[in-house]
Parts: sequence; C-alpha cells; structure tokens
Amino acid sequence: MDFSSDTAAPAHPSVLEALAKANEGPAASYGNDAVTAELRGVLENVLETEDFDFWLCASGTASNALALSCFCPPTGAVLCHAGAHIAVDERGAPEFFSGGGKLQLLGGPQGQISEDALRDALARINHDFVHETPAHVLSLTNLTENGTAYPAETVRHYAALAHETGLDVHLDGARLANALVHTGATPAQMSWKAGVDVLCLGLTKTGAIGCEIIILFGGARKKFAELKARAKRSGHMPPKMRFLAAQALAMFEDGLWLDLAATANQRARQVADVLCRKPSTELTQPVHGNEVFVRLDDDLVRRMRDAGATFYPWPDGSYRLVTSWNTPQDTIDALSGLVD
Repeated sequence: MDFSSDTAAPAHPSVLEALAKANEGPAASYGNDAVTAELRGVLENVLETEDFDFWLCASGTASNALALSCFCPPTGAVLCHAGAHIAVDERGAPEFFSGGGKLQLLGGPQGQISEDALRDALARINHDFVHETPAHVLSLTNLTENGTAYPAETVRHYAALAHETGLDVHLDGARLANALVHTGATPAQMSWKAGVDVLCLGLTKTGAIGCEIIILFGGARKKFAELKARAKRSGHMPPKMRFLAAQALAMFEDGLWLDLAATANQRARQVADVLCRKPSTELTQPVHGNEVFVRLDDDLVRRMRDAGATFYPWPDGSYRLVTSWNTPQDTIDALSGLVD
C-alpha cells in the first residue's frame, strides 16, 4: 500500500514504448530532432495555439527555477503562497537560478493565495523605493501543495490583477492534469487564455519517467533565447532531448495524461471515502486531485504502518496520502479492511 507520492509510481508502458521507438538510430542533438519537432505540433493541438515556445526539463524544480529566473531579476521578487512548492520544497532553487531573487510569501486557505493577500502585496509594490524588493512575478500552483485546484476563472482574475500592476504570471503545473480533470478546464483555459505567461507543465507525476515542459506564451516568447542560455549554463540542456519529447508524445496521445490523472483522482476519492468511514477521521483539505490530507487516530496509523502502508505526516499534524495512475483497486480494498 504505497501512498508516499505519485513520483513513486512506475512509468506508464506507453512511455516506455515511445522511448524504445525514439531509440532507433541517431538523431540530432539539443532538441533539433524529429521527435521534438513532432511534439511542437502536438502541443499546438493540446494548447489550442501556435503562439508559444517550449523547453524540456527532467524535473519540476529545474523547470520552475529556470522559468522564474527569466522573469525575476536578482533585485526582484516572486509572489507565491507560503506553502508553494517553490517556497518549501526546492531548496532555494528559484533564488539560486535568478541570482538572488526573493520569494514574497502570501497567505490564504487550502494552499491558495487569498485575493486580499494578493491585492495587498500588489498595492505595496514600489520600484522607486530602494529599501524594499519589488515583485516582478506572480507564481500560482495548480494543484496546490494542499491538493486543491484553482478554478480557471480564479487564475484569470489573479493574472489580470498581476498584469495591471506590471507583473508576469507563472503557473507551476506539476499536477496540472489532476487540476484540469477536477475543474473541467482545458489546458488553454487554464494557461494562456487565463493570462498565464509561462507554464511549467508537468508529466512526471502523471506517468512519465521525467518530463516537464516550460511553455512561454505570447509576449513572453521574447524570453526564449534567455531561457535556452540559462538552461545551458545550469546543465539543463539535454543532449538527447528526443527522449524527453518521446515521453510527452506518449502522454498526450489520445489524452492519456488526462485519463491517468482521472484514475489517480478517483483513487484518492476512494481513499478518502474509506478513511472517513471511521468517525475519528477528519479531512483537513478538500480532495480535488490525487492527494488526501487527513487526521487519523493513532490506532489506525499503527495498523496501516504494520500492514506496510507508506504515507507521510504533514506539518499541520495531518497525514498526506497520494495516489497515482498505478494505484490498484486491491490497495483500496486492503485499506478498507484495515478501517473496518
């Protein structure tokens, strides 16, 4: 019973098949290959636009840090939620990649920035006051680190507020597919149509081996040359990029990435339903995606641990259980047997 993380799940067989296919013979380096070129056409269909440039990375931390470094100068700051992945899980990578850019942490329930907190932060930006660090970027996360999903209309509203104040908008979409399945939004509605300038579209947690796509939309495309330079300098210019592109092609074919996310989301709802049969169980966050945050009594925790279940405590005293595309029904049934 592994509920540790969706990164613990195996890669989907279609991804492995795509890698084997891409491995036939030589191909040009650094993204100048036919597989990466094919991916561009697929992304045009997925995103419903041709007005973008993209870059492939193997990790979400690299994609976030690279993307933000192109928009946040060393003397600037990024607005994000206090619990955002870039703030609590990336060991200062955004600050490091930007050469000293600062993160300004905002509050809000369920891992989402509140509108009041955002408006207050935007109102305090003063580029002429040398003693403070002005924000240059708003970073949103979908799903959030609390497993909740921003609706597309909220992303659009927040992006509009940010743009009015001269900020660019970054969306950390490590679990974007899970958010799309929950909200019913399309990738376009949750990104460029909502005013997102740069999207880090994650496929690793959804079923790939290691594939994250940095996507620059519209006017942000002027940053593409800088993005490539920073990728090279930091060691994130994959020589054999076709193997990252092949993973993405497999995930996007016939909407596989959304199907896998739907399975993971469904399993999470099942986990929550099973655990909540016990009166002492308390969900601390709504289950919008594939993560369950829950308070459990000590006896149930002990029984789950003894049965080999893997899950982790959360700072607020709850526990986090994560499902994936590969969480079998047998695992849900075994968990149910422990609760009854």
